[in-house]
Amino acid sequence: MKQVVVFTGGGSAGHVTANLVLISKLLQEGWEIHYIGSKNGIERRLVGELEQVRYHAVATGKLRRYWSWQNLTDIFRLILGIFQAYGLLFRIKPGVVFSLGGFVSVPVVIGAGWRNIPALILEPDLHPGLANRISVRYAQTFCTTFEETKIDNKRAAAKMKFIGPVVREDLNKGTRERGLDLCGFTAEQPVLLVMGGSQGAERINRLTRAALPGLLERFQVVHICGKGKMDLSYSYYEGYKQFEFVQQELADILAMSDVIVSRAGSGAIHECLSLHKPMLLIPHSSGGSRMGQIRNAQHFWNKGYAELLLEEKMNVPAFLRSVEKVYNNRSFYEDNMRAIDTGHAAEQILELISKAGSP
Repeated sequence: MKQVVVFTGGGSAGHVTANLVLISKLLQEGWEIHYIGSKNGIERRLVGELEQVRYHAVATGKLRRYWSWQNLTDIFRLILGIFQAYGLLFRIKPGVVFSLGGFVSVPVVIGAGWRNIPALILEPDLHPGLANRISVRYAQTFCTTFEETKIDNKRAAAKMKFIGPVVREDLNKGTRERGLDLCGFTAEQPVLLVMGGSQGAERINRLTRAALPGLLERFQVVHICGKGKMDLSYSYYEGYKQFEFVQQELADILAMSDVIVSRAGSGAIHECLSLHKPMLLIPHSSGGSRMGQIRNAQHFWNKGYAELLLEEKMNVPAFLRSVEKVYNNRSFYEDNMRAIDTGHAAEQILELISKAGSP
């Protein structure tokens, strides 16, 4: 009889990527895998590519930290999602539920708690998100990516277990030569990679293009813009290559990059950490991810893994100075990152899933 697990998490690629790593390993071990997400979220697109995983959609709502009429309707969506998840879990009968967070995960973890199904949560950020802070009371174990993660709740704190980051192993297989060939770059000039997250970052896109004349004096620039956010009017710049998004090619692009400009989502920055890539981090300054990204970026800055540029202080001169600083001091960042063992988080989580899901 196959062991059955339900995964959940969504809203951004960061709340899905680690799940995909774990799912691929469990499929090799013969598990039956289901995924509960939202109807139109990015998790549906990413998980939908896996033929062996059954996807189920439930209603979900976002609980905002400020007054909004949408909070009223979203509460009803959340309640509906809980009952939908409860019914799905009754039919699927999983031995364990694994959550990576995002508001779509809240109904699933609560439903698991109501059905006495062990639920494991992995918090990707240094500062736990609201969804996971709500869900933790219904979970068996609360795994953390950052050792310094704290939660102001004694019962929740007793469930915490430091695991470390789950990173994609295939990113270690890229080569600089393939990356240069893909972008049409030369080996004589350093490469700057700018990426704005799974949805793209319009402010970072605009800033990068405004700074191109200055950047191209020193770097070749590869720019991952986000779906629908390429601007072909800049294609005439020699040494500038745009992509909407990349998948298999990402390993080669990372391998050739000397400096990386990125948002401060946990998945992306830990992947750069594991590859010892000097970073300039520009965290979100608004939206639900604001606190998580700012604290992630400040932590990496304090550890000497990255430079930090706050979005509200972002302009072309500051951007150029910050990129130049990271490149000129790249040995400092690389040495600090090499001193860190990113660990074997995936293996530890798989062990927890297997133990919790055993009859």
